[in-house]
Amino acid sequence: MAKIVVRNNESIKDALRRFKKLCEREGIVNRSKRTSRYEKPSERRRRERNERLKNIRKGQKAQS
Repeated sequence: MAKIVVRNNESIKDALRRFKKLCEREGIVNRSKRTSRYEKPSERRRRERNERLKNIRKGQKAQS
């Protein structure tokens, strides 16, 4: 669950920007969009497989 504390002398605009960044990093928006409609089991497996491959490639790129 995304939660931020508004700092002293921080505008609401800046706090909202930090909150949006936090939500984006945690993937809250993507998850809610994905669960808003039915996803077939085959599509879910394909998506999860692609996510795993993406993470593996990202890790290999960071190591080299």
